[in-house]
Amino acid sequence: MRRRAFTASALAALAAPVAAQDWPTKPLRMVIPYPPGGPSDVSTRIVMASAAPGLGQPMIFDNKAGASGMIGAEFVKNQPIDNHTFLTTTTAMQCITRHLQPIPFDPEKDFIPVSRMCTSWGVFAIHPSVPARTVAEFVTYARANPGKINFGSSGLATITHLFGEMLSLEAGIKMTHVPYRGSAPATNALVAGEVQAQFDQTALPHVKSGAVVGLAMLAEVRHPDFPDIPTLREQGYGKDGGDSWFGILAPTGTSPEVVTKLDKAIGDAARSPDVIDRLHKGGCRVTYLDPTDFRDRITVETRMFGNIIQKGDIKLQ
Repeated sequence: MRRRAFTASALAALAAPVAAQDWPTKPLRMVIPYPPGGPSDVSTRIVMASAAPGLGQPMIFDNKAGASGMIGAEFVKNQPIDNHTFLTTTTAMQCITRHLQPIPFDPEKDFIPVSRMCTSWGVFAIHPSVPARTVAEFVTYARANPGKINFGSSGLATITHLFGEMLSLEAGIKMTHVPYRGSAPATNALVAGEVQAQFDQTALPHVKSGAVVGLAMLAEVRHPDFPDIPTLREQGYGKDGGDSWFGILAPTGTSPEVVTKLDKAIGDAARSPDVIDRLHKGGCRVTYLDPTDFRDRITVETRMFGNIIQKGDIKLQ
């Protein structure tokens, strides 16, 4: 009996790694819950296409856009667990929308973090007419002129809106939020002087041309193309993060060995000079995190954005 028990347990121990080693056995399906051509779509395709050769199977990219990512997330949640279906996620999907409206999934219970891939560059930019060339000068001016500064965003309760609210709360200033239908119209309004500030990636080309003034990078590090612009954190604000990142989730029930193997492939891809260069040209920087660190970042930023939304009394209607 003891010999049979030992043999059975030994075979079971040997079977688990073999199963993980054989994965994947078919193409991987990457559901991207946003339209083709956007930053989440582009970054997913760049990173995961680079990860595919090491896994030995092709990637199928499946765009299921709508409802701020909720349609794609609900779709993946409701699929049978097959260890080959995964979901692109964003800061908004994981950390923001849940505080504003009911969502069709539980971010903690229905999905497992696999990897954070990359983060969009963002800049805090102002119109040249504002008498400030540092964040400290901007805060001093804003405190002396409450409500006089209008800041544009890509829409109500977007991350480009919440960055402005975050600075207002941290610095003790009062700005007036002006939501637009997308980042580009908000940037056009900044260049035209219709608003005086913006917190978005789309202002960067206009910072480069001199049409607007970049006061701070919304990132953990300085942008290599704008080395003279300090980060917001360097200037004493935005310490808890809140950057616009992109990552990969697995539906709960996916094998832990599969998550580990996919995470390694993503980490290897993120270190590729070609991937780093292509992401940079697309407006992102590699900010890879493994499953544990990714989960921790989601927890911190969920709490942070929840506080901003509550203290700023931000509602969708």
